Amino acid sequence: MTEPTSETNTVINLRIITNVAYGLFALGLATAGFFGMATIAAMVLMYVKRADAAGTLYAAHFDWLSHTFWWGLLWLALSGLATYIYIGWIGVVATCVWVLYRLIKGWLNLLENRSPSGI
Repeated sequence: MTEPTSETNTVINLRIITNVAYGLFALGLATAGFFGMATIAAMVLMYVKRADAAGTLYAAHFDWLSHTFWWGLLWLALSGLATYIYIGWIGVVATCVWVLYRLIKGWLNLLENRSPSGI
């Protein structure tokens, strides 16, 4: 019987870390900002482990989640400003649906050991 290599342990750890990042992101989204720090924690976790994930499938998931976060934040801010002219709520809803879609799509691709597409 052979012992698992360090590389195997690293891949397993990156898989767990990526699942935790998706879970924290989902928690922040599901609670509508009440646990918004969970989403921030997911971002910090991804940026800390980014170098370890370089060149792996998980690096694409880190990029996917970080793009989702930053673009979602931008569109929520713009929609928030647009609420002053009463059309921003449409943008807020559309942004929330888009972020939820990307979260689900990315997490399902992770569970199937695939890279998220369309980064």
